[in-house]
Amino acid sequence: MAGPSKAWIEPEVGDRIECLFNPSEFTLVKANTWNAAKPKGKDTPTLTFQQGQSGTMTMTLTLDTTATGQPVTTHAAALLKLMRVDKSLRETDERRNEARPPWVRFHWGDFHSFKAVIERLNLRYTYFASDGTALRAKVDISLKQFEDEQVEQGQNPTSGTPTPERMHRVQPGETIDRITAARLGDPTRWRLVAEANRLTDPHSLRPGQVIVIPHSSAVRRG
Repeated sequence: MAGPSKAWIEPEVGDRIECLFNPSEFTLVKANTWNAAKPKGKDTPTLTFQQGQSGTMTMTLTLDTTATGQPVTTHAAALLKLMRVDKSLRETDERRNEARPPWVRFHWGDFHSFKAVIERLNLRYTYFASDGTALRAKVDISLKQFEDEQVEQGQNPTSGTPTPERMHRVQPGETIDRITAARLGDPTRWRLVAEANRLTDPHSLRPGQVIVIPHSSAVRRG
């Protein structure tokens, strides 16, 4: 019998970050903005939709390495790095001094979050070895939605025309099943990605290679 599913964080670039312990809970909030007309002689105004607001997620992660005695700071540093500006991202323009930290996704079982940025991270070290090595920490994380989900799923934001494919640049350590899990939410669909890219050897992916990710509708039809 398979063990419980482990939660993990997908960074925009680089390897996935495994959660040492699953969170006990997380909170997801989504809000819309509506404006009320002010007609005379009515008990209740008619609302007019204006726009959706960015979704938010909050959770607390436990980092604990007491079983191994290794510093927990290594795991904490991987999370803190996600809040630093990454000049390797394609939007970076050093001439205009434009750069940003990477986006992330949170995955746990069949739950896959929207693309989000870490808006706030509160790190507390709570347990230490006798030599001062930090062995346990609590991390409060606040995520904020990075972009419209329709745009992420392949819709052209200018014309509204859906596009059938997306592109992915392979990062060091990535495998085709991990990419498929992150992009399509199901690692067993890796053959669709292999066929879309005419890969005779799915294990031959190399860092920097750009591959096609089939649209999610193709996955549902498969």
